[in-house]
Amino acid sequence: MAGRRRASRHGALALCLLLVSLVACGGKPGTGTAKADVQELLDRRSVAVLDRDRAAFMQTGSLDWFENARGVPFAAWAYRLTGLHQDGTEATADVELKYRIQGYDNAPVTVGRTLTLSLDAGGEWYVDREQPAKKSAQQLWDQGEVDVVRGKHSLVLGVGRSSAALHTYADLADRAVPAVSAQWGTDWARHVVVLVPTSLEGMAGLLGSPASSYRGIAAVTTGETGSPARAPADRIIVNPDAYGVLGSVGKQVVLTHETTHVATRDHTTAATPLWLSEGYADWIGYLGSGRSPVQAAPELWRSVTEGRTPKSLPEDADFGFSGDATKLAEAYESGWLACRMIADRWGTDRLRAFYQAVGAHKRRAGAVEDALRAVLGTSLDDFTAQWRDYLRTQLG
Repeated sequence: MAGRRRASRHGALALCLLLVSLVACGGKPGTGTAKADVQELLDRRSVAVLDRDRAAFMQTGSLDWFENARGVPFAAWAYRLTGLHQDGTEATADVELKYRIQGYDNAPVTVGRTLTLSLDAGGEWYVDREQPAKKSAQQLWDQGEVDVVRGKHSLVLGVGRSSAALHTYADLADRAVPAVSAQWGTDWARHVVVLVPTSLEGMAGLLGSPASSYRGIAAVTTGETGSPARAPADRIIVNPDAYGVLGSVGKQVVLTHETTHVATRDHTTAATPLWLSEGYADWIGYLGSGRSPVQAAPELWRSVTEGRTPKSLPEDADFGFSGDATKLAEAYESGWLACRMIADRWGTDRLRAFYQAVGAHKRRAGAVEDALRAVLGTSLDDFTAQWRDYLRTQLG
């Protein structure tokens, strides 16, 4: 111990040089300071994104995705450092990113990001790479340059698509919004955000799931069910591989279906079965399409005509994307015809009231039964029997 206290001047100088080689600023102490420095770097990076200031962004590190996102109308962008793992002049930062799109997000979208950093020659931290955190979804600008098209009721963000193609999506969404409002009412945002990646793999990246889970699925809508009014806007994410093979009617049905999910989000809760939420979205989607039950429900038509009329309404598990495609189609068609029957026999206002009553229930158990009794004046057994008869009448 005494020998350490009597370190020579030459030894002290060598130690100082070693520290300078590590932190490049003779004496910046350890992790606490490094975290503060990295957070300051992230704050400058956020300002550069909002200002669309390429030079300022480059001062914080590699351009990465910056050019890809310059057309996106961000209203807010902020990083929060949640963890820093330093190894000499290199580090990995765990970061929470919150951003809002102007005019659409009432609250920030929150995503995890991982940043690889290094100390430059001047002893300042520099971002070498920014990417989605492990188990976090990609953002559209991670996949390429984002083109932006604004519709009357929509914002379409696309990668690798022509302006004309993106305008087509905006036109479909602009027709979907008033169609949904005509049935559901106007107590919702009445605009949608549509994301159009280049491929099925791009769609899967935005959802943070394997591509196999969405093969054959034309589009999905992201968002938390039962969310408060001040929440990020739902995103309608298109699978261009499946969507592209649809005809004009099919494309409109899909966009209107997904828009219905956006409109009904606040009233869709854990108490809402998928046959109701998906069936109601299909019911609005098919209105005015000219499609007959046989045309719109071919798999269920086959079952009914072969004497295999379903005995009960579909379970949530029947709607799994990675399961049997025929079973999935029958589940959607069953939900649609259940909602269509309610509209035919009780009226469209009762159908909407039934949907809201189910979602208002505190738990799944008893939600449908209570709403059937209170709104439609029937029981689950009687409703199921009527629905089975309706299938035979419409599809037989």
